[in-house]
Amino acid sequence: MQESAKWVIDPSHTKVGFSVRHFGISETDGFFRNYAATLTSEKEDFSDLAVKVTVQIDSIDTNDAQRDAHLKADDFFNAEKFPELKFESTRLEPTSAANEYKMHGNLTIRDIAKPVVFDLEFAGIVPKDPFGNTKAGFFISGSINRQDFGLSFNVLLGTGNLAVSDKVKINIPVQLVKAAQV
Repeated sequence: MQESAKWVIDPSHTKVGFSVRHFGISETDGFFRNYAATLTSEKEDFSDLAVKVTVQIDSIDTNDAQRDAHLKADDFFNAEKFPELKFESTRLEPTSAANEYKMHGNLTIRDIAKPVVFDLEFAGIVPKDPFGNTKAGFFISGSINRQDFGLSFNVLLGTGNLAVSDKVKINIPVQLVKAAQV
């Protein structure tokens, strides 16, 4: 049996990002600064990738301190009571395109766990960077409905638009560093 390789996130080349439509006319982007992930794979093409991620809600950054404070409050995440967001993959489903998968898993926000599916593109491996490290890259994307996770605050504007869309786009470019055999 082949050994599983353990991979760790390269934080300087990874971003746990999201965006939502604001006032129905623009997008507001944000990301989480603090997270931890465990990724394992026995196959070089990562077709058996297993992922566990924990994100610290208090690390949210939308480039606006007042908005960040509101997102951490009970109207949205309630970071005091629910300090972490969690994702654990359950399986990868190959698509018809090479190196592209549907990553199935369970997402937990505010202690509400729901099954989700994200698009995952395996971008490749660099067997030896200038520092002797083996690196791998992925692009993870998709969307969730924030209402499904109890993030229900909103305001109806005079235009008929909602202040914040229910659809949250997920955009996570990931670079991994091979850590060890497990």
